[in-house]
Amino acid sequence: MSQNQQFDDDISVDSIPIDLSNTHSGDVAPDEVPAEIESITLALTNEQPPTNPLVVLKAARWWYLHGTGGTDPAFTWAIEWTRHLATGEPSDSAHFDAFCEYLVTVGLADDRHELR
Repeated sequence: MSQNQQFDDDISVDSIPIDLSNTHSGDVAPDEVPAEIESITLALTNEQPPTNPLVVLKAARWWYLHGTGGTDPAFTWAIEWTRHLATGEPSDSAHFDAFCEYLVTVGLADDRHELR
């Protein structure tokens, strides 16, 4: 007796879908970003960003997979913020500036100056 395996392009370890066919494409459109990831990502620009590293890492994972991988500015800032939460050391403002510019480029923000 044989078993048929089904392979889907969309998988996830939580409620956030991961589109395997679109990983590391770097072509992220605002409507492709799940609402929860958009919310976490934009919260990282607030005066009081998330303080739960697991929440931040959830967004980092999504941006790593759907953005440009380890060089994706949203991924880089989320990792930098998580490092800050874990160590208490100041975060690198250059990463934050690149992150904010990226959000405008991707279309999640209209203007860099509307972000923190």
